[in-house]
Amino acid sequence: MVGEEGAFVLGWDEVLTEEELSMTLKVLCMSEEEFKEYKEQDGWEDDSEEEENSTLSNEALTRLKTPCKKLLYDSVLLTLESYGTDLKAEQDLLNDKEAYEKLSRREQQALHVRYGQKKILHQLLELVQ
Repeated sequence: MVGEEGAFVLGWDEVLTEEELSMTLKVLCMSEEEFKEYKEQDGWEDDSEEEENSTLSNEALTRLKTPCKKLLYDSVLLTLESYGTDLKAEQDLLNDKEAYEKLSRREQQALHVRYGQKKILHQLLELVQ
């Protein structure tokens, strides 16, 4: 369901791997009985038209069912914990011109990437609270 890298791709306005995330949330939030029924009915290939036409925009994420929101929220927290520093530390380093200039070009680029990733993850936390 998740693809080769085992990650979902989030953008500022929507989930870019929406099909994978939608299916994963749907399955993980099912009861065992619902899952068995879904699997027996070959539900993997035959989702409703409503689901196919929906996008996981930021607005749509706020309307997810509570169990799906909790699952996403907890997953984002785990992802943020996997970073060595928090968002504030990245922001402080970006604002400290002297410390920033001491970083190699590669380290500066990595800092910008990490900061952007963390900003998107924090935005997602707010959306699914």
